[in-house]
Amino acid sequence: MNQEKDDHEKLNIRIANEADSGIVLGFIKDLAEFEKLAKEVRATDEIIRENVFRKKYAEVLIAEYKDLPVGFALYFHNFSTFLGRPGIYLEDLYIRSEFRGKGFGKQLLIYLAKLARQRECGRVEWAVLDWNEKAISFYKSLGAIQLNDWIVNRVTGSALENLADEPCASWIGE
Repeated sequence: MNQEKDDHEKLNIRIANEADSGIVLGFIKDLAEFEKLAKEVRATDEIIRENVFRKKYAEVLIAEYKDLPVGFALYFHNFSTFLGRPGIYLEDLYIRSEFRGKGFGKQLLIYLAKLARQRECGRVEWAVLDWNEKAISFYKSLGAIQLNDWIVNRVTGSALENLADEPCASWIGE
């Protein structure tokens, strides 16, 4: 039996629950450190509990190797108007550095692909930082295509607040 197959047999992927909020936050902080974005993290244990587990804005998978949490995938549903079907958007996938190269990231993506098929989703998509060549090569090896003609846009912080302060034609929220 080869080592990767042996490792996979010791890997368990499970759906996270509210008691895992600290583990999830730890992975978020580890990922932010890896991406050199640690100063951007505003999430707290309570924010994760509220928005992921109580309001269910996102879902989380936890990968455990020999009962030790080694990675996670945080995702949510989006919708393709062209396909007329939901999709899964993978916000973050992270494997602790000492456990990389064992195929655990691939196992999380396989799990998500199976979940997408079960939920009748038309696609799974995610973004990757342009400097992360190892991840880009890995994703391409799985058959992922890069959508280089699409540019991600984001409104956050004061720009979001300013936009939300603009008059809206028929806003009924407040």
